[in-house]
Amino acid sequence: MDDLSLSTLFGILLILLLCSAFFSGSETSMMAINRYRLNSLIRKGNRSAKLVNKLLSKVDKLLGSILLGNTLINVGAAAVTNIIILRLFGQDDLAILLGTLILTFALVVFSEIMPKIIAASYPERIALPASYLLTPIITLFQPVVAVAGGMVKILLWMMRIKIETDQSKQKMTLEELRGLVLDAEHFLPRKHQKMLLNLVDLERITVNDVMVTRSQIEALDIQAKQDALLQQLITCHHTLLPVYADTPSNIIGILHIKRVPALMQEAVLDITQLREALIEPYFIPSGTPLLQQLQQFQERHSRLGLVVDEYGELLGLVTLENILEEIVGEFTTQSPAQTGKFMRQDDGSVLLEGSSSLRELNRKLGLHLPLESAKTLNGLILEHLEDIPETGTSLKIAGYPIEIIQTQDRIVKVARLFPIQPQKPSNEQ
Repeated sequence: MDDLSLSTLFGILLILLLCSAFFSGSETSMMAINRYRLNSLIRKGNRSAKLVNKLLSKVDKLLGSILLGNTLINVGAAAVTNIIILRLFGQDDLAILLGTLILTFALVVFSEIMPKIIAASYPERIALPASYLLTPIITLFQPVVAVAGGMVKILLWMMRIKIETDQSKQKMTLEELRGLVLDAEHFLPRKHQKMLLNLVDLERITVNDVMVTRSQIEALDIQAKQDALLQQLITCHHTLLPVYADTPSNIIGILHIKRVPALMQEAVLDITQLREALIEPYFIPSGTPLLQQLQQFQERHSRLGLVVDEYGELLGLVTLENILEEIVGEFTTQSPAQTGKFMRQDDGSVLLEGSSSLRELNRKLGLHLPLESAKTLNGLILEHLEDIPETGTSLKIAGYPIEIIQTQDRIVKVARLFPIQPQKPSNEQ
């Protein structure tokens, strides 16, 4: 070192500070790089991305090598600084102390804070080229890092701490996927974003959440009189019509309305031919996820299924349109029997049918009614009161004031829902 000039020593010190900045920036960029963007680059055949992914697959060796390299560089910088001080000021304790403080400040600012901020802001630009330098460094430091890593693993095992060293194959959760879609509001139209969010939620929604309940199913009684049968067939607004015998729960088949004109060519409707025209009913177990049911409809080339519980009792009916409307919103024409679910009043309140679906009310009216257990407004009110309410009863659910307008046959037929009133700020005395 005595043969080196001061300018050379300052040059070496500058190089060591730059090397320290490289290690600090590389560490931050490797940890901050977007894994999904990285996977996209890998699929496109980007060599740098593949190298980064390989390094992240053994993150313990990566971090160990970076920290070892950075530590050696900082020790070297301290040694060079000490030599420079001795050359300039001799054995002066105050000068050595000030030199150490100045070096520490330079390391913190130029080799830690600044490169890490840059790397955190542009992780992809730093990590991809840095991977070419880090790969041989990791190979060089492997013996020392292996020993240090082994000691760390033993200590972690003694403390019963489990670690995951492969950071290249992180799995995305549904909540993370929702977050990505929400963050893409600058790239996607609001309508498309909402459709994607609905598609993500499809896995956690079941057929029970969207089905038409048993009491609302429009079905044909095959044992009814001729006039009643013809009248219902003529006025039916559905493409597929469930047909039952004896009781509405005993569905014997599904009638496609396009077959009706051929059956009505005779003066008298032939019940035998009507039975032969029926399609075998398709039954769906209660609690089936909507996404799974959508796949089942696709595989079976079906559009309608009957939801049954574990005892085989009919609970309701679900169609392909019900599922698609959960993704894209309403697009089919409703029959008159399905309209009039709610009616807005002049005072801002809304008259609602007790049979209205909570999901439908939340979607159409922008409400936030709880969906954990009850599926209809009637079910939500009964669950909250734990009793059959009388007309005129008032209650509050999820902050919404609700008044019972009409009850019939132990169910709430009509209720009035008032909007949540904004709280007025209290005046401080």
